[in-house]
Amino acid sequence: MELKTTHIPHELKQTVPPGFRLEQRGEFEYLIVESIFCKHGHNLLVDSVKIHGEPSIKLHITIGEQTGTVFVDAFWGSHAKLYSFLPAHFADTTVVEAFCPVCGESLMESYQCQQPDCDSDRGIILYLPGSENKVHVCARLDCPGHHLDIVDVPEEVVDTISAINYFGIGAFEIFGD
Repeated sequence: MELKTTHIPHELKQTVPPGFRLEQRGEFEYLIVESIFCKHGHNLLVDSVKIHGEPSIKLHITIGEQTGTVFVDAFWGSHAKLYSFLPAHFADTTVVEAFCPVCGESLMESYQCQQPDCDSDRGIILYLPGSENKVHVCARLDCPGHHLDIVDVPEEVVDTISAINYFGIGAFEIFGD
């Protein structure tokens, strides 16, 4: 799996939000999620499945009639995922239902996606350190929409972070094989 890079703005480097770390890999810098929880405080990062050499974010999910586990890349904006099942082909409007793998609590919320051409009104909510810091992810299957709510970080920095998306598959030159 490859991460395509994007420039990390200087303002972001000065104000890395809680729950993230900035890391240099080769000649590029990446923002990596290092702390993320359900609303009850259960840690969603697991060391047992690593993507790009980092612990992944574990969620129980339902897609249509299928239920299983998904491991999501901790590199902010990456869309790499590993499933415990082979997802069937679904329509572009299919919504994923997500649950905490520890307590089973729903991670779903009412959320209006801001991505062009996405009219989803459902999202997945995850919590960063500090009870007010949150990650909102569009629940529509394959939509890259996500947004942060972080207190004590300038809004323009939060907007910059929220806009980071990496797309691509395969890169061995950055992460090794």
